Amino acid sequence: MSTLHSLHHAAQALQLAGEKINPQYRPGYHIAAPANWINDPNGMIQFNGEYHVFYQHHPYDEHWGPMHWGHVKSTDLIHWQHCPIALAPGDECDRDGCFSGSAVDDDGVLTLVYTGHHYTDREKDLFTQNQNIAFSRDGIHFHKYEANPVIAEPPADSAHHFRDPKVWKHGDTWYMVLGNATQDGHGRVIRYHSSDLRQWTYDGILAESDGTLGFMWECPDFFELDGRHVLLISPQGIERKEDRYLNLFQTGYLIGDYNYDANDFQHGEFHELDHGHDFYAVQTLLDDQGRRIAIGWMDMWESDMPTKAHGWAGALTLPRVLNVDSSGRLLMNPVEETKLLRQEQFSLGESFTVTDSYRTNITESLLEIRVLFDLNNSDADKVSLTLHSDASDQTVIMYDNVNEKLILDASQSGKPQDGIRTAPLAKAALLTLRIFVDRSSIEVFANDGQATLTSRIYPQGNGASMELTATGGQAQVQEWTCWSLRDIWQTATPHTDTTIS
Repeated sequence: MSTLHSLHHAAQALQLAGEKINPQYRPGYHIAAPANWINDPNGMIQFNGEYHVFYQHHPYDEHWGPMHWGHVKSTDLIHWQHCPIALAPGDECDRDGCFSGSAVDDDGVLTLVYTGHHYTDREKDLFTQNQNIAFSRDGIHFHKYEANPVIAEPPADSAHHFRDPKVWKHGDTWYMVLGNATQDGHGRVIRYHSSDLRQWTYDGILAESDGTLGFMWECPDFFELDGRHVLLISPQGIERKEDRYLNLFQTGYLIGDYNYDANDFQHGEFHELDHGHDFYAVQTLLDDQGRRIAIGWMDMWESDMPTKAHGWAGALTLPRVLNVDSSGRLLMNPVEETKLLRQEQFSLGESFTVTDSYRTNITESLLEIRVLFDLNNSDADKVSLTLHSDASDQTVIMYDNVNEKLILDASQSGKPQDGIRTAPLAKAALLTLRIFVDRSSIEVFANDGQATLTSRIYPQGNGASMELTATGGQAQVQEWTCWSLRDIWQTATPHTDTTIS
């Protein structure tokens, strides 16, 4: 099947599937495909003044399958437009899937760098992987390089895991990091370099597990930020340790100092980037304002996905700005542009005391919530915000003052098993919570990004009531405000052109 025919066929299937969607849990302001399955964000880039986000996509089914590259674009990181599917598998270089990768601007040519996937024994999940490129001058229609793959096989000392290229330019040289694994099952990131994106030279190992950080490091991203170098990775196979590593797979970071010439990365310990149920495979872009912007997949492998019964599965997080603080911790906060989503403002109270609970009714299902607890003038052991959609349904965000932990409890909003997630958060004079609620997700940002919790939730009701609670004492609330948010997809116009020019 030709690439043109593959893309056209996928577009037709997607259009038909989109007509059958159950909208109950469809995101109002998050990136999701028109229908069917998505996972990792790919190819995030600002190109010709527009932000582009690609994503792993199966346009024929709500379950994972042969990976295509879906595509959206935006001028403001908030209002997204669906574009034609950018890549379809089936060529010799990518017979069984166009897996994750990245995008670069090569002198005005938008270039996608991606992994080609080949099964050698599908039943036993045996495969080979290689690296490929595709080009576009208009940012919409892509041609695969006729001499793909540009890297045909992994280094001799590695396992068959060899994927998710992240490419950037430093000086006059292109660099690529790849997720990889050793033959004895230790995850690692390896580096290549090139002068032209076509001929690549292997440079060796950038970082690797000591045996405690999983058997494979997926989706690497490497960049300089606030004077340090940051390696984002998504390790597979880390064992649970108390409140850490509770998901099937994790996403986190290593921070340190890097020498390009020696390919020497001296770094500290691994830290999880988000402690919620559904955050994986994060990728970043550097925009023209100098911001390092991150987006992750807002789901998790082998988790319950009720929306499959509705004809779709998978969404991406809000765009978030990354920074390194003075202690060497990576902070993550929503981009400033999220304020464009705000509609009606509800001022729910200022400078009041909660002795037991304080409740208000809100009928909106798309919300931004801001709560400031004055902990210096509170003696409660725990303070919490609870979202109710009906009598039996609730999502709880709680801060434990005694144990200095931020807790998200979704066990009564779609996650009856393993419903609680916890993030460490040192007690400060003020606890600031900024919370984004969509129809099937919640994103919690505490104390300007010192802790984040991202989870999919599946409330049964349409509206919400909210309740502040103090346990074991009183809580002083400095501010409680929320905003109803726009549904950006209600008025979005899909881009339906499927030709290749």
